[in-house]
Order: sequence, then C-alpha cells, then structure tokens
Amino acid sequence: MQRKDAYLTVTLSWLIISLIGTLPYLISGSIPSFINAFFESVSGFTTTGSSILTDIESLPKSLLFWRSLTHWIGGIGIIVLVIIVMPSLQIGSYHLFTLESSLQEKIHPRIKTVGVRLLIIYFSLTVAETILLSAGGMNLFESVCHAFGTIATGGFSPKNTSISNYSPYIQYVIMFFMLMGGTNFVIHYHLLKLDFKKIKENEEFRFFITMILLIGIIVTSSLFFKMHKPLDESFREGFFQVISIVTCTGYSTTDYLKWPEYAWIIIFLAMFLGGSTGSTAGGIKMARHLIIFKNISRFFRQLISPHSIQSVRLNRNPLGDEENNSIFAFISIYLMVFIIGSLLLVLIGMDGKTAAGSAATCMAGIGPGIGTVGPASNFAHLPAAGKLILSFLMLAGRLEITSFLILFTRNFWKK
Repeated sequence: MQRKDAYLTVTLSWLIISLIGTLPYLISGSIPSFINAFFESVSGFTTTGSSILTDIESLPKSLLFWRSLTHWIGGIGIIVLVIIVMPSLQIGSYHLFTLESSLQEKIHPRIKTVGVRLLIIYFSLTVAETILLSAGGMNLFESVCHAFGTIATGGFSPKNTSISNYSPYIQYVIMFFMLMGGTNFVIHYHLLKLDFKKIKENEEFRFFITMILLIGIIVTSSLFFKMHKPLDESFREGFFQVISIVTCTGYSTTDYLKWPEYAWIIIFLAMFLGGSTGSTAGGIKMARHLIIFKNISRFFRQLISPHSIQSVRLNRNPLGDEENNSIFAFISIYLMVFIIGSLLLVLIGMDGKTAAGSAATCMAGIGPGIGTVGPASNFAHLPAAGKLILSFLMLAGRLEITSFLILFTRNFWKK
C-alpha cells in the first residue's frame, strides 16, 4: 500500500463508518435531522463526546448502548481493526498504523500481533472497569456504557447529569480508568509483563503524570481557598475535571464554568495538551509538548555554549531534524486550524467564547467546551453550518490533522 493509498483509506474509513453510524438515529426517529445524527455519530466514533441531545435519558436503551458502543469502536481505532484484517489479505498496512498514532512504539515487530495485543488489553480494561463500577452500585447497563466511554476517552453517558450524581467511589474509579485510557498502551503492555524499568524510562508517561498533578493541584487549591469547599470535595472535583480534560474524555461532575475565572481558563488551555501517543486520547499529545520543551532547553544551552552540539532525545533516542520539524509543523497547523475554525464559527453568528471553546474541544476530542457549550449544556442550539464545521474539526483532529488535510491539497491528486 502506497502512502497516498494509506491517507485516503484512513480518512474514508472514518467518514464512511460515521455515515453508517447515523442510521440507528435516523431509522428510530430519535434524531430525525441528518446533520444532527451525523454530528452525534462523528462525535461517537472520534471519541469526542459532544452531543446535540437535550434529554439523553428519554432515548431507548438500545440507542444509548449504540451511542456508547461507537466510542468503544472508535477508541481502539478503526485503523487497528484494519491492521488485524489487512495482513491476511497480503496488503501492507504499516502506513495505516503510523498514521493513527505518530511516535508509536512497537510492542512487537509484527503489526498484526501488535493489534491483537492492543485489543486484549483494551478489552481487559473495559471488563475490569465494568466490574468495579457494578461493585459500587451502578447497574450493569450503565456500568458497560460508562466503561465504553471511559476506556475510549469518549465521554458519552446514558445520564443527563453525566457522572455528577454518582458516589465518590464511582467518580474515583472513573478517574483512574480515564488515566488508563489516556496512557500509551505500550505502558499497559509493559505493566502486564511487570517490566517497570521500561515504564520508568518512558519520558512521555512521566511528563503526562506530572502535568496532571501540577494542573490538578492548582485547580484543587483554587476550589479550596477561593470557593471554600471541603478538601476532599475540592480534590475530587478538581482532579476529576483535570483528568477528564487532559485525557480528552469529557465526563464531568460539576460545571467548571462556575469556578473562579482563572481556574476555568486553565481548563480551557488544558484542552490543547492531549493525552499520550498510542492512547485513545486526542489532542496535540504529550510527546509533542515534551519535545517542544526539550527544543527550548536546547536553544538556551546553545546560547551559553554556541559551539557545542546539542541533541534532542526522547526516551534516550535522538531525534533528527526531520522529526523535530514535523512536530513544529504539526503544532503550527493544529493552531492554525483552530484559529480558522473559530473564526468561521464566529462568522456564522456564534459568540467568540463559544466558538473558541467549541473548536478547541472538538479538535481535541474532549466533549464539553466553554461559553454556551460548557459541561452543563450541549451543542443542540448551534446552527447547522456550525455543526458541520465542528464535525469536520472532529474528524481532522482524530486523524492527526495532516493526514486528513492532505486530501485537500492539489499535489495529493497529482500522479
């Protein structure tokens, strides 16, 4: 399979499966509008979790299950399923794997084996969370739906109030599994093998945990000192929202827009972080941010010692200029698409805060945003054109921006 074939296959796979995903909503009449059904379907398969439904609990359980199942399918990635099937057809599929998650470490040189092992880990985490949620008093149906949404870092809940009305135990279980979903699945593989040395050496994982702890402590302190909430409530509420946003899950236990202004601004900025590469999370990804920081550090070291040769390393492996340049280009393109998307949403009549919040949350695959699309609201009131733009941003974000946008360049279609 050539690189152009891979780009086209990746994008068309997600687009076609999203179109198919609208059928249950349309046939049942639960979402009669095609644009609304398409938005909900894209949001499901891209594990975004943004919704146009105003009364989720009024839907039949069959549709609620389908809605959560789209998360679970999208989380492991249609591409990973293709990786398992394609080798049996004697078609090279390594390009597809690298497109789905850049900087992905290989568990095993055979891609098919990688896919199978990822599916086993993914399924095991889903079963484990379902059991723990059921043990906390959540019924089996809701446990399965929430497990689908958590491991896939999706965020669809069968309840109108998301996770807010559940017990602290349930919230802590979901917090833990959101972290698991946002962690590189290679880490899970090493954990199963009790290979703690490789986990310790993984710089992205350390950076991922450090950022969550840092932001979580700042937000918890804000709730404790500014809003005078009890320490346990401040900790649980603060860390739940931070983990949910950073891992791009989107579950909520409170309306963070009612927090002190600087606290929810921090939440908004956290939407640009993303989880680990090789995880079900979206966004820019922690490895790219880490490499940017390493480049900044190298820049200052070279100012002090201009004749020294300074290299940028990730997990002890040196990165060449090509890798470095591609990361700078990716982040630049990501921010450009965010700005253009926000401006387009403003042009069709949305206020600036809602436009920026909608674009940021849909690109990163998070779910709730800021403005009128916060955790206590939804996307139903947005104009049809806005929902189409946001659907485009969800697909672009899930497919790592460049592998989606390249289809719209003239050179791609030249022989």
